[in-house]
Amino acid sequence: FALRQSLSLLMALSNLRALSILPLLPPLWILCQLLSNDLGRIRGVDDTTKEGAAANATTSSVGAQLLVFLALGILGHVGTHRLIPSIKYYMLKRGICGKDLGKKGTKSENDDVPESLGIVSGAIFLICLIFCLVGFATNHPSKLLDLNSALLSICFMLFLGFTDDVLEWPWRYKLFLPSVASLPLLCCYEGSRSVVVPIPLRTYLMNDGELTAFGRLLCLFVVVDENADGSIVNLGLFYLVYMGLLAVFCTNAINIYAGINGLEVGQSYIIGCAVLFHNLVEIEAGSLSRENHVFSAMIMLSFLGVSLALLRHNWYPASVFVGDTYCYFAGMTFAVVGISGHFSKTLLLFFIPQIINFLWSTPQLFKLVPCPKHRLPKFNAQTGLMEPSKINWGKTEMVNMTLINLFLQILGPMSEQHLCIVLLVFQTFCCALGLYFRYNLAQLIFD
Repeated sequence: FALRQSLSLLMALSNLRALSILPLLPPLWILCQLLSNDLGRIRGVDDTTKEGAAANATTSSVGAQLLVFLALGILGHVGTHRLIPSIKYYMLKRGICGKDLGKKGTKSENDDVPESLGIVSGAIFLICLIFCLVGFATNHPSKLLDLNSALLSICFMLFLGFTDDVLEWPWRYKLFLPSVASLPLLCCYEGSRSVVVPIPLRTYLMNDGELTAFGRLLCLFVVVDENADGSIVNLGLFYLVYMGLLAVFCTNAINIYAGINGLEVGQSYIIGCAVLFHNLVEIEAGSLSRENHVFSAMIMLSFLGVSLALLRHNWYPASVFVGDTYCYFAGMTFAVVGISGHFSKTLLLFFIPQIINFLWSTPQLFKLVPCPKHRLPKFNAQTGLMEPSKINWGKTEMVNMTLINLFLQILGPMSEQHLCIVLLVFQTFCCALGLYFRYNLAQLIFD
């Protein structure tokens, strides 16, 4: 009953502008706090000394950069919002459009909806990032190669997504090409390839200062740091393989967790807010990886700007479809910040719903159970509500194995807009849970 009451309250507050600002409030609060602290430090610094001048330049530099990146994100939002109505006309003219399968049985079931409008947000994002390159490279020349490799990887996936919308690539190419797109990032990666072993598992690697049998076996493939008493393992090449697989997962995880208006962009927007919050917390705390988090925040501010603009057009009832173009673009953007920002493991904490959806969908994805082309929920024209879609497996009828259908099974039929809101609230909760684990529970498992 309490869950139903909470959902009813959310439905009453289903205005897009009101809902979209909520995930952005925590990072904006941290950003304002960061700028306020920087101004306070600047006023307290004695500018007559060399040390004071250096501290003044250091404290003001990050704050000024973040303000510029925020301004570019706002400009990206405005540009994307104004350009989409013009581009969707050309998409319709060229026949790059489709039908909304969630509107069957209604007056709008035969209306053409322009597709692949993720190309607009992706193109504006790249323009913003190119302008960011000028200022960021001036203050952080060592990160110029990372920025160029990020641009190359994102641009490649944007191109792949658009061609997939037009040509409909087979799944074998969709799994292979993201790995190729991540190669520029992996070639430029200069961070650690070691991982910290959870405290409960260290006894399996070393005991009383000696490697265990399992530890010696593991040393055939990786390096167990005996000086650290088995708390650190250098994965070497396997760490690069892991990051390549991360790029494949991020791009496809968003793509298969889709099918209703606003879900693809909405989940990406919420994950982006969580990533930005994490970056700003680390910047404010003076993390050793502060430069990497500034780099990630720069990318996220532009990404959130263009994504929020696209969401305004893709929200129910959608006037445009984002297509695989946006899913691949968003997924590779997250992979870029996770790899270049050196927080790939933290990034996965924000993908909890996508991981659940992937695991739940595994029997269909690996053809153990029949998998139709579209597994989105079924629209009941008589009730106006979305219901779980079903397939026939021999003599058995079963529900398509997606998280969207699972929510409908648990909570019952609901409208498409309300279903999207529920899924995005769950995404927000999981991101908050991931942040709580990262900053409060991780110290119980790691040193």
